[in-house]
Amino acid sequence: MNDVMIRPMGLSDLDQVENIEKRSFKTIWTKKLYQRELIENKFAHYFVIEKQKNMIGFCGIWLVLDEAQVTNIAIDPAYRGQGYGALLFQYMLKRAIVKGAVNLSLEVRKSNKQAQRLYQKFGLQPAGIRKNYYTDNNEDAIVMWVRL
Repeated sequence: MNDVMIRPMGLSDLDQVENIEKRSFKTIWTKKLYQRELIENKFAHYFVIEKQKNMIGFCGIWLVLDEAQVTNIAIDPAYRGQGYGALLFQYMLKRAIVKGAVNLSLEVRKSNKQAQRLYQKFGLQPAGIRKNYYTDNNEDAIVMWVRL
């Protein structure tokens, strides 16, 4: 994976982010929302992963005091199952630790077993359920948590 780079997300990345969002999620975040996150939210940190200078995924995290909350992570469907999600998630975890995070949490669809397995590889464990969390189909979310 020598041809892979992870870097902070910038405003110029938002068209590509939106493209990956549309191919990855049923309910997407808008470019305007990402703009607000990048410009106005002092707790937000977003990163993109590129392969041969082509964006193949992104992730976001909010860091508030010593708590980290993963907002989203997506890998372009054409690049899934090749370890890029794990690489990006590991990078994000390291950034959270460097910034002083002690705990990390996220929500994941109850049906998304592949993502749950990935998070468990990094020590996250189920900690609860958010009933009807996803607005597109009222699917429950599993809250996963780890002490860093």
